[in-house]
Amino acid sequence: MEVIVAKTAGFCFGVRRAVDQVYRQIEEGKKPIYTYGPIIHNEEVVRELEEKGVHVLNNEEELSSIRDGTVIIRSHGVPRRIYDLIEKNNLHMVDATCPFVRKIHRIVEEKSRAGSAIVIIGNEGHPEVEGIKGWSCGPVTVISTEEEAEGFQPDPAIPLTIVSQTTFNYKKFDKLVEILLKMRYDTIDVMCTICNATEERQSEAREIAERADCMIVIGGTHSSNTRKLFEICKTECANTYYIQTLKDLDIRLLPSMGCVGITAGASTPNKLIEEVSKHVRNEF
Repeated sequence: MEVIVAKTAGFCFGVRRAVDQVYRQIEEGKKPIYTYGPIIHNEEVVRELEEKGVHVLNNEEELSSIRDGTVIIRSHGVPRRIYDLIEKNNLHMVDATCPFVRKIHRIVEEKSRAGSAIVIIGNEGHPEVEGIKGWSCGPVTVISTEEEAEGFQPDPAIPLTIVSQTTFNYKKFDKLVEILLKMRYDTIDVMCTICNATEERQSEAREIAERADCMIVIGGTHSSNTRKLFEICKTECANTYYIQTLKDLDIRLLPSMGCVGITAGASTPNKLIEEVSKHVRNEF
């Protein structure tokens, strides 16, 4: 049995930075400590932080009720109004937004102020996308499918700026942009804001899945980038399994010989990846 673990699997820069900032606040004894939404999309990490006294604020209503403590902005980012609310309530704020996401916020704010309509290639309802929408001063459209792209009917008199969720599938992004460009706008800016770590992770996952007899994809159930890794691997390898922790892995589904590939989303701790890979090697 050959076991291949993706070199790009595990915490990306933005996630590691966000988690480190939470632990820094814990070490400094800053209490009470809150995160606006789960700091990252990994239930195990969030549970560990809750055990250390970090509380998750799930919505603006909960945030509005807080008058004391530190609020940490999640790695996915938030709309501008959340910053305003934190300032209004005189709370200490730590901004753990991924720098690549903050770059999109600045682009959207600048372009929309200049009169451009915004298109976000991404998943409606995802926290990162909701945050990006909250920095636009004008109309925003979220597109995630070819049908939505083909049905998009913007005002041709208004300039258009296209950005992407940082973890969106590269091939899907290119296809959706291709459809939108057929509208032959004179003033359209296409900005591929998918981060390099996402591209590298998806490319490596595809390469491993092409040669593997079985793929294991590890990540939180709400993780968009992990879900996309699963879709990519499933296309190349029919025996692809999505697990959150080792207890979700049914070892009986794995081949007794051949090659097992393992990859993981950007919010998956390295210790979990090591635990899964060690277990697979020991079983075979």
